[in-house]
Amino acid sequence: MGAFNGQGWLQLGELALAFVLSALIGVEREIRQKSAGVRTYTLVGVAAALFMLVSKYGFNDVLRPQVVVDPSRIAAQVVSGIGFIGGGVIFMRRDIVRGLTTAASVWLTAALGMACGAGLPALAIATTIGHFVIMFGFPKIISRLPASRKNGTVLRLVYEDGRGLLRAILLCCTRCRFAIEQVRLSTHPSDQRPSAVTLFMQVKGKRPISRLVEKLSEIDGVWEVETTEDDGLE
Repeated sequence: MGAFNGQGWLQLGELALAFVLSALIGVEREIRQKSAGVRTYTLVGVAAALFMLVSKYGFNDVLRPQVVVDPSRIAAQVVSGIGFIGGGVIFMRRDIVRGLTTAASVWLTAALGMACGAGLPALAIATTIGHFVIMFGFPKIISRLPASRKNGTVLRLVYEDGRGLLRAILLCCTRCRFAIEQVRLSTHPSDQRPSAVTLFMQVKGKRPISRLVEKLSEIDGVWEVETTEDDGLE
């Protein structure tokens, strides 16, 4: 195989890099149990890289002095076309919009895949690092902003139904001196947890939210406690 026709080790390496980087982002989303997981992100990243490689090398056999091909056209179509997948993970339930951050990260994954396919590995790696800085670093920074304290923090809890735990959760928040602004319950049973109830609540207080999360996690029957993204109750 030769690199001159777009099917050499260089191109396979670019596809492999797109595979690894997009899978890393997918793992982070999978751990957070978002609507798009590791398979979706890996497919988007690898497909975007392949589109770029096709755009760069796929027309070498038809190129002639009188034939002009614009390799940027496919890249432009990927940018607009990925919006269909991003739109598919955004949904509105009553007055609550969810999936905006997931859609944005899908778009970012397509961009890093295109960077891999275009032969820009440094940019792709930097983009992946930037993703993790945004997802893990920004929430900590935002939680310290005055506006964030004013608007409150959205907590997501998963607990066992039928044990009266909602009262215990609300009481725990009160004892930790957190005011409860909004509460929303959602029941999505699964094979592993048929009696699971998901609770979203916006709380506001002057104390560190990590202290409240720790106390809520200690309640028997509460399986998961985490701070959610901005698309939780907005």
